[in-house]
Amino acid sequence: MNRSVNLGIVAIALGAFLTHAAPAAGQTSGKDATQKVGEAADAIKGYTVDKKNEAVVYAKKLMSDLDAKIKDLEAQVARDTSAAKADGQRQLKELKATRDKTAKRADELGRASAESWDSVKHGFADSYKDLNKAYEAAVAKLRK
Repeated sequence: MNRSVNLGIVAIALGAFLTHAAPAAGQTSGKDATQKVGEAADAIKGYTVDKKNEAVVYAKKLMSDLDAKIKDLEAQVARDTSAAKADGQRQLKELKATRDKTAKRADELGRASAESWDSVKHGFADSYKDLNKAYEAAVAKLRK
């Protein structure tokens, strides 16, 4: 079968799996979210160099999902009229800087050689965990 067809099938299956596994809004506890982030990071760490393309697709999906959450958070801060708005904007700036570092790690996945694969995939997984922690901290601080 054609490689691009295989990647397309994997992407569709992954999308269906992730969509099905996603809880309804407001139904994820902090513990559940942390567990899901850990599972996603472990999934990335489990990819072999032979499955690099699938890992890249998965990493991009993870980043896309988190980008949507960050965009929602950004809209929430923009609507804020309280004195805490400046702090929210600072939190968002820090969060976006962390997001950019993680995006660079995701890009590195696609360029990784067989020799560097293990360190690159672990680097992305760890960065993704850090990004999610930063996101959760920003959300918690904005809810205060």
